[in-house]
Amino acid sequence: MSAPVTAPPALEAQAIRKAFGGTVALGGVDFALARGSIHALIGENGAGKSTLIKVLTGVHRADEGTVRTDGIVRHFSSTDEAIGAGIGAVFQERNLLPHFSVAENLFLHAPPRRYGFLDRGRLKRDARVWLGRVGLDMSPDRMAGTLTPAQGQLVEIARALALQARVLLLDEPTASITEREATVLFERLRELRDEGGALLFVSHKLDEVFALCDRITVIRDGRTVLSNIERTALTRGDVVTAMVGRTITVGERRTEHAATPAATGSPRLALRGVETSWGHRGIDLTLHAGRIVGLYGLVGAGRTELARAIIGLETVTSGVILAEGRPIRPRSPRAALLAHRIGYVSEDRKGEGLILSHPIRHNAGIAIWPRLGGRLGLVTPSGERRAVSPVIDGLAVKYASLDQDVGELSGGNQQKISLAKWMASDVDVLIIDEPSVGVDVRTKEEMYGVIEALAARGKAILVISSDLAEIVRLSDDILVMASRRIVSSLPNTGSYQVLSETIMHAIVGAEAPLHEEG
Repeated sequence: MSAPVTAPPALEAQAIRKAFGGTVALGGVDFALARGSIHALIGENGAGKSTLIKVLTGVHRADEGTVRTDGIVRHFSSTDEAIGAGIGAVFQERNLLPHFSVAENLFLHAPPRRYGFLDRGRLKRDARVWLGRVGLDMSPDRMAGTLTPAQGQLVEIARALALQARVLLLDEPTASITEREATVLFERLRELRDEGGALLFVSHKLDEVFALCDRITVIRDGRTVLSNIERTALTRGDVVTAMVGRTITVGERRTEHAATPAATGSPRLALRGVETSWGHRGIDLTLHAGRIVGLYGLVGAGRTELARAIIGLETVTSGVILAEGRPIRPRSPRAALLAHRIGYVSEDRKGEGLILSHPIRHNAGIAIWPRLGGRLGLVTPSGERRAVSPVIDGLAVKYASLDQDVGELSGGNQQKISLAKWMASDVDVLIIDEPSVGVDVRTKEEMYGVIEALAARGKAILVISSDLAEIVRLSDDILVMASRRIVSSLPNTGSYQVLSETIMHAIVGAEAPLHEEG
């Protein structure tokens, strides 16, 4: 009696190698993605995950190694070839045309035609079918620019399915959506898996990986260190150790916070009764030297818009902002920096925080150009390098050269450059919006250490985050925002459970004890 025939993997990579100049991005990666499974790809920032995804989708061609789909060897030289082989990808950044309809976005690659002309009736009918596959009940005529991040993710998945993708690569799909939206997304992904789909899930969030994925592959420094392991055979500690190459004690959440002395002296920055064009009302906020204030709230609470109002990117309509006791009203981030020594690390590092096509030295040094230029205003590359090199090296940024474009760095290293810009300018007040979004375990801890060190040097810091564990881990005092109002102000007791219950009660409007700042 012959043995049953085992189906080949839906997608397989063997000994994949890829170098850029003298930098080896992938030094030998192996993994196999089976049909009817969700497979996690995990690694630190800079481990090679993004490069591997680009090889699998035809953006880059591997220097060595083999890629197979359903046992067939592939040599992709373009994304169209990968799509033709049944590989679809959904990336962290939205890849929809905002001024096109949902239906038009779904079929950009192959719009239905009738007698040589676009068949709009069929376009809408087909769009409804594919939207239904991912659980979206919306008009195909809706403009893509009006979608929420979560809806956009599902539309992109629907587009991949409409292109007959049999393999779906998901790169950090939950980075910009809420926990509730992620739950809905996971339901859709499980349905696709149960229908026989093969899904590769790239994420830094171990809770998500262990809740969703069937198998796990870990890469470190461009090499596979765990390959195709059953999720149930691993602990979170096993995965973190594989990622970083050493043992780190991990729990469900690390939330302990080192106490700092009580605030003394006049505030570095204070808001009193501030109202904005975004609808903020009666905002009071105080930042003291050497202390970290955490601003927590759910998506849409108005946290980011308040930060942007402080530095002049949104309009303050009433109230007063005080810097060292003096009323100020910055009209731009440049004015906030030069006149008041206030810096802002945006949550949108690629859209606002960095110029991806410019070199590292330029991005890290741009805030100190007035100082570097001297009387003639001439900024030289060598001057930039001398000024920013100590800061960048102190942050342990992985880079080939300070002349390297910052867009070539991993997400975690880009985040470090966003922070380096303000560290080089030696600001007194630093507002950091979502400091660890899209970064791995070790980079997250490194970022936390840098933020705490800045506070120890006397900087006044406002950390904005939708991750409550992060807020508890970093903050001396915690402010809770809901519907563009501060609904609770409390000291950090270090108890995650007590704080989380109090904070969530405050957000939903239930009765809860409020602890006012003393």
